Amino acid sequence: MKNKSFFLTVAVCTTIAAGGAIFSQAPTVIYEGAPVVNISRRHGNLQAAQKFIVQAFQRVDRAQRANQGQLAGHAQKAKEFLIAADAELKLAAEVSNAEGR
Repeated sequence: MKNKSFFLTVAVCTTIAAGGAIFSQAPTVIYEGAPVVNISRRHGNLQAAQKFIVQAFQRVDRAQRANQGQLAGHAQKAKEFLIAADAELKLAAEVSNAEGR
């Protein structure tokens, strides 16, 4: 049981280190973590779009694992775009809130 936790710790640390290296190459923004649904029902269309982004991110992640990461970096790039799209939707909702809509 002790070996399992050691290997899990190593895997998590490796993933974090690899993720940091990938995200640090982003042109202007460093993204952290997976997309989340954090837009209220007040903006139903934006919230729905965000839900689809989260689902797409999860599917791409599954594809990476199923293909043992051998997708030539394209799946990772897609995940980065999904993270950026998620953030942009949140900003759109915040702008709408600020304008009283």
